[in-house]
Amino acid sequence: MRSIGTARGWQSEQDVADFEQEIIDQYALAMAAAGLSDPYIAQARAVVFEFRRHLDAPLWTAKPSDADAFLAGLRRAGLAVTTRAGKAGAIAQFYDFAITRYQGDIHALTEYVIEQPVDEYNRQSGSSLGKVRVPPSDAEVDRLFTGWAGSLQDERRYLPAARNYFAASLWRRVGVRITESTKLDIRDWRPDLGSLGKLHVRFGKGSRGRGSKQRLVPAINGADKLIDWWLGDVRHRFGADWDNPDAPMIPSERFDVELDRCCRASDDVLRRGLRQATERFLPAWSTRMTPHVLRHYCASSLYLAGMDLKALQELLGHQWLSTTTQYIHVSSQHIEDSWAQANKSVEDRFEGMA
Repeated sequence: MRSIGTARGWQSEQDVADFEQEIIDQYALAMAAAGLSDPYIAQARAVVFEFRRHLDAPLWTAKPSDADAFLAGLRRAGLAVTTRAGKAGAIAQFYDFAITRYQGDIHALTEYVIEQPVDEYNRQSGSSLGKVRVPPSDAEVDRLFTGWAGSLQDERRYLPAARNYFAASLWRRVGVRITESTKLDIRDWRPDLGSLGKLHVRFGKGSRGRGSKQRLVPAINGADKLIDWWLGDVRHRFGADWDNPDAPMIPSERFDVELDRCCRASDDVLRRGLRQATERFLPAWSTRMTPHVLRHYCASSLYLAGMDLKALQELLGHQWLSTTTQYIHVSSQHIEDSWAQANKSVEDRFEGMA
């Protein structure tokens, strides 16, 4: 096989195809070296091949106009904005790789100067870009959870009702994601760590397909008392696995006989529990309240209480600080403060002239 680092001519169309395939293979190898998951790599390669079929020409010949036509076709086909944004990002990432590593070889072999076809003008924005998530107010969240907590003892099926309340309270108080909470085991509560205890989130969301990202979440904001209530008063009533460190912290009512422990509660069950409670106790939010909204509320309320951005970033498990700012910018006072300061300056100036 020809080394991609050595510029040589070719004798046939098959040589052109082989060279192009080598670039894509080297891209896959680089992603694997970076620790990206196999499904992520496979998806990225599939998008590159899809764009190649659209071009009907070698990848190094692509221009921004080709990306324009490709992305416009995706929109006409009815693909969601998040899907289009993902494909545009995958194409842009491939071309960044090819330009950085192999632009010289490509030019020596083909006389083409490869360029980035996805630029600031045609790159699709994600569905959340420019979309302001306004969380409920403190009073609204208090109304929801106060009403919910007060209703538990009257529930015909107390255990699932208490479980749903506990899970939603974790989202509200420490901002764990719903998928992170369903994968918590009893062993993941570490009351011996720190002054309040910590949750070991072993299956946090990783970036760019890198798999799970672990973090320790301190039981701040009343989470320590919440977990003590759950493990001390409720969890053991689901089954005899309450002292099994590998048993799920948030269980289903079903029992796995082979593993001798409860099954895990599903995302759908917990979402439904939150939706039903919201319809009862905060109906104005019945179509808008989700686990992710409570995660946003947690970030916003902690920021207003004085927590700095870096600490919030670590708590929420964000890779980038810019992601954290999207969770709290609705509460930012910098515009109001600037306006007040400007008015104060004008007043001072006029007073000095009087």
